[in-house]
Amino acid sequence: MKLGAGIVMAYYYLSSPSSRAYAFLLLPAVSSSSRATTTTTTTRGIEAGRMDAVAYVSRRHRPSPSSRSASSSSSSSSSGGGGTTMNNAIGGVVLGGGGSTMTTTGRYGGKILLLPPPPSNAIARYRCSRSSPPSTTRTRLLSTLTNDGASSVTTLEDPDDDIAVVEVKVGEEEEEEDLPTNENDIELLKIRHTTAHVMAMAVQRTYPEAQVTIGPWIDNGFYYDFFFPEVTNDETGEVVPSRKLNDDDLKRIKKVMDGIISKDYPIMREEVSRDEARRRIEATNEPFKLEILDSIKTEPITIYSIGDEWWDLCAGPHVDSTGKLPRKGILLESVAGAYWRGNEEREMLQRIYGTAWRDANQLKLYKKRMEEARKRDHRVLGKKLDLFSIQEDAGGGLVFWHPKGSTVRRKIEDFWKEQHLEQDYDLVYTPHIANLDLWKTSGHFDFYREGMFDQMDVENEVYQIKPMNCPFHCLMFKDGIRSYRELPFRWAELGTVYRYERSGTLHGLMRVRGFTQDDAHIFCLPEQLQDEIVGVLKLTKSILSRFGFDKYELMISTRPEKSVGNDQIWEDATKALVGALDELGWKYGTDEGGGAFYGPKIDLKIKDAIGRTWQCSTIQCDFNLPERFDLEYISAEGTRERPIMVHRAIFGSIERFFGILIENTAGDFPFWLAPVQMKLLPVTDAAYDYCKKVAAKANRLGLRVEVDRGSERLAKQIRNAEQSRIPIMSVVGMKELEEGTLAVRSRKLGDLGSFAVDDLLEELKRCDGAAEEMTKLGVAPAKSEMKSSSA
Repeated sequence: MKLGAGIVMAYYYLSSPSSRAYAFLLLPAVSSSSRATTTTTTTRGIEAGRMDAVAYVSRRHRPSPSSRSASSSSSSSSSGGGGTTMNNAIGGVVLGGGGSTMTTTGRYGGKILLLPPPPSNAIARYRCSRSSPPSTTRTRLLSTLTNDGASSVTTLEDPDDDIAVVEVKVGEEEEEEDLPTNENDIELLKIRHTTAHVMAMAVQRTYPEAQVTIGPWIDNGFYYDFFFPEVTNDETGEVVPSRKLNDDDLKRIKKVMDGIISKDYPIMREEVSRDEARRRIEATNEPFKLEILDSIKTEPITIYSIGDEWWDLCAGPHVDSTGKLPRKGILLESVAGAYWRGNEEREMLQRIYGTAWRDANQLKLYKKRMEEARKRDHRVLGKKLDLFSIQEDAGGGLVFWHPKGSTVRRKIEDFWKEQHLEQDYDLVYTPHIANLDLWKTSGHFDFYREGMFDQMDVENEVYQIKPMNCPFHCLMFKDGIRSYRELPFRWAELGTVYRYERSGTLHGLMRVRGFTQDDAHIFCLPEQLQDEIVGVLKLTKSILSRFGFDKYELMISTRPEKSVGNDQIWEDATKALVGALDELGWKYGTDEGGGAFYGPKIDLKIKDAIGRTWQCSTIQCDFNLPERFDLEYISAEGTRERPIMVHRAIFGSIERFFGILIENTAGDFPFWLAPVQMKLLPVTDAAYDYCKKVAAKANRLGLRVEVDRGSERLAKQIRNAEQSRIPIMSVVGMKELEEGTLAVRSRKLGDLGSFAVDDLLEELKRCDGAAEEMTKLGVAPAKSEMKSSSA
């Protein structure tokens, strides 16, 4: 296949649909006077999710002038047996499923190019051997090839070496270390919890006026809240304003913490009566501890002490002594404000955030990921790429979708709808408000009132804006007599809901007040439940993999102490969830007693490009709402029975998923999602008219092509297109106008040569529609297999 400018690419697809396809090219990198060589590329069988490819480039064999001349006049390829020989091919591609060999006559030096970009654990190694001395072998790590949108190209050149071996490896041994979590490493959780206590002790040593409140472990670390009251100078009688902590204070506190850790103080657990705990607290200046004590309903009261100097009310757990804490794995990160108990009418506290890991290497990896996360911040990229905004004039937590962001959202929603219709879901729409009586029936008014906006009076009736969609679907089920023959019902809705969130908790698209849930509810018979759960899991896999999320964690949460529904229905539902996962062979963890009071559930967390996990998909059985709404169907025996209700979301919300997607791709969306897929840059007025016609034709095909008629110089236009993450651009002049072509430049691959307009649009359309398509433009997203990992 020609790629313009004489570059040749050969490829074929793997026979197994579960395997990945990669293209391997050698591109010219030296002058025509360089010595010709024979390049032999050998691949072994490529299994799903793993590739071993080795290219041998040898300078020992020098074809005669006649053979070089003969090869230069031909660009043919032939195949026989298990191998392929290509004469005068500048490079070769080998993807074989059963193992094959490709021999290529070309020139020494060049580049490796992988299409599509490989996973983040792909490593290219350049091993060079020299004949003098024979024992000398050098291994050089050329590059780590990633799928973060950067071009996966590695240059090879070392004229002093006799043999070069290029290896591309994909495998677990090459993966970057996974950072542990509180869930899978209880010792790390103890380290973080104890570090929070040591920090509080250090703060009170350094600033005796500080009063402690609470200090829990959190994801990636810990925090502690402190109150700094005004103090009076004993000598002058002056009132000193409350202390405001800064970065210098954090350094001072960390130094004191290091001293406490080095002393290896024992950490002791003690159980005391409520009266004894109160007596001890009253002997100190700790009013917030008294409030905490009053909120504890059980006895005895547990206290943890560090040596005989410092203690706090705490349920644990902790390490045995401060010496068990890794000083070089601890970092105090920032100071923020927080109201006591989250109540804006109470005291303003100062919260110190910190992180703690088992060692310095884990801390280093965490800092590296946090730096990468800052670069990928969806709030920054959302503004830079003109995707969305939060307009404070309208109110916090309310999202304005700009044209480009709306385009991406529309593509997401269209794909979501197509997938659901294929799986026999019915799409529904429901109102945004409802009579208050509905929310009383559902229980939301009693149990979720703090998360709801204020009521409104309409013609002497009280209405409430909806925080959830499920009560509306229950009303639809109840609208008529239902038979067992009709079930299951699968009703899906992109329903916009509104929930009150305190202004201090709002965060870009991740936490908002108005958002659209990709909600679905399934009403089924008990014996249908496992099959329905299997169907939901398969649909979840299909949808998430389209967006490049192929690693995830699964957790089943079982019956809590307080619950509704009888023992048998809980046992059957939990058995169905477990059975569905076992049927698919997916690994999962179990959170005993972690289910909602109304039913067991499956939670799915996706892992992004920099190793963070995000809670997205949920499958929740519900025994409560069918009872509250008195939902019934007529069974085969003619009796009235309760249906099983399943709540189900894949994205969670469109807004939050979009924020995750921005950060996962760093704003470099796959071609089918890109707001603008191709930018045409005309250099003359005549070329501008030509570009407008091409763009109109492309847009009629459903592609998104824009023409740049800005006043900037061409170099600035090209830079703008690059910074806007536009996959394809074309500079158009009189040559292209006269020939009816476009000179194509891929953001990932560079210049690809000229294409006839119709051929190019056909190729782009194929890229837009098929994620699994590997095209000569290298713009189609990789369709990866979903792989589960134990939670």
